[in-house]
Amino acid sequence: MRIAVIGAGVMGTNHARVAGTLPDVELTHVVDADAERAAAAASAHGAIAVTDPLSVIGQVDAAIVALPTLLHAEVAVPLLEQGIHCLVEKPIAGSVADGERIIAAAASGGAVLAVGHVERFNPAMIEAEKFVDGPIHIETARVGPFSSRVADSVVTDLMIHDLDLVRSLAAGELASVAAIAQRVRTDTEDLATALVRFDSDVSASLTASRLGQQKSRTIGITQHDSYLHVDLMRQEVTIQRLEHVEYTGSEGTVYRQRGVVEIPMIETRGEPLWLEQREFLDAAREGRAPKVSGRDGLEALRMALAVVDACRPETA
Repeated sequence: MRIAVIGAGVMGTNHARVAGTLPDVELTHVVDADAERAAAAASAHGAIAVTDPLSVIGQVDAAIVALPTLLHAEVAVPLLEQGIHCLVEKPIAGSVADGERIIAAAASGGAVLAVGHVERFNPAMIEAEKFVDGPIHIETARVGPFSSRVADSVVTDLMIHDLDLVRSLAAGELASVAAIAQRVRTDTEDLATALVRFDSDVSASLTASRLGQQKSRTIGITQHDSYLHVDLMRQEVTIQRLEHVEYTGSEGTVYRQRGVVEIPMIETRGEPLWLEQREFLDAAREGRAPKVSGRDGLEALRMALAVVDACRPETA
């Protein structure tokens, strides 16, 4: 399968690196408006460097769109309409309307559309999903140090990963949202905490911050008979099951607690980005829906925008 990577920034360069290692895939083009940057990324993989994204039409079977979010629809829509399968980086678009345009273009062109919510392919998350059974509440924390490279709200930049994860685990749609935020280093949200409830009656609290001193990516899932802790950075899963016993002794009521801690073996291994690309291309070959569809990406965007609105009551 011939594939192009459109966008040679940090994310696009990573995508090009991974695409160059996939079996039965030929990275043929790297596209960037900066010709020198496109050439640098392309030369490492023997690909052709071009500056016009639409020039790959007729030359490739699939494309990875890793451009600034506001350019996603401008590039993905004509490619999808021509039947080129696309993996569009998250967020799917800068607005719900543009996200809907991208989804409609995929349907019109009969192309497979996937959205790059890469944490769905984290081996720890893949393993944890096997133990999710009737979640009650989900807690997420995604914290890291400040980077001047990113100017978007921490909600659409970081928290959107976890909004997508909790939506998939809750098996429902957003019913209510409340949020608070802090602006410290930029003119938009640098730290945000949201409390959401889904129509499946699952609740979730989510924190995203770029004011931390080190990176942390964790998820806690409270269930009726267990608690799952997922460390997405270390790719570890811990399951805690507790039993409380109460009895009466010579000194009155006594409580005893005992429990079991399970650490399942991670069966799926590999870089999440590699697993994501492979699944997207398999879906394209088989003509089936990918694990993270355009509709999934659109709903994650809707949730992120709802959180942003809740953080800014003065603009509501």
